[in-house]
Amino acid sequence: MLHRLATKEPPAAESMSMTTHSETDRAIARTIGERLQQHRLAKDLTQKELAEQSGVSRRTVINAENGERTTLATLISIMRALGLLDHIDRLIPEPVASPLEIVKQNRRTKKRASGKRGAESGPATGAGESDWEWDE
Repeated sequence: MLHRLATKEPPAAESMSMTTHSETDRAIARTIGERLQQHRLAKDLTQKELAEQSGVSRRTVINAENGERTTLATLISIMRALGLLDHIDRLIPEPVASPLEIVKQNRRTKKRASGKRGAESGPATGAGESDWEWDE
C-alpha cells in the first residue's frame, strides 16, 4: 500500500469497495481517514499544508486520517481543501420520493386555472363590453 501511495497509483478495487453494515463505526472511520490521506498524497500535499488550507491544525488532519474522532465541520473543511465536496451527494444522496408520494404530489399540483368562484358565473367582461350570446 505504501508503494501505491508513493507512486500515486489508484487504490486496488478491493480497498475501494463501499463499506457494509457489518463493519464497525471505527472501521468505517479508518476507511474514510485512509481515503482522505490518499487524496492528500495524490495532490502532493503535506499534512501541514492541508491543515493550513482547511483551517485546522496539523494534529486534526492526523486524527482525521487515522480515523479518530473528528467533527463534521472538520471533515467538510478537509474535503473542501481536497476538492471533494462535489462528492457529497454520493456520501448522503438526496432522498427519493416513493411512487405513492409522487402520485400524491401530482394530485396537489394545479393543472388549470379555476377562474372566478362565487358571485358571477359566465365569462368575465371588460369595461365597455357587452355580454355575448351564442348564435343559433
